[in-house]
Amino acid sequence: MDSIAAVAVLALILAVYFLPTLIAGSGHPHRFAIFVINLLFGWTLVIWVGCIVWAVVQRREADR
Repeated sequence: MDSIAAVAVLALILAVYFLPTLIAGSGHPHRFAIFVINLLFGWTLVIWVGCIVWAVVQRREADR
């Protein structure tokens, strides 16, 4: 695998892994907690899905 392709694949994997953190962004009141939980326990699919739900639900409530 070409080194540029390897870096691109790694960047894509990291972007998907930290998707809950990216969704929480700068406007979420618990963005740091989502980041830490995602960083430490995001490798488990259940926690990753929980973080993504937390990021989306809280953000929608804040937009109201």
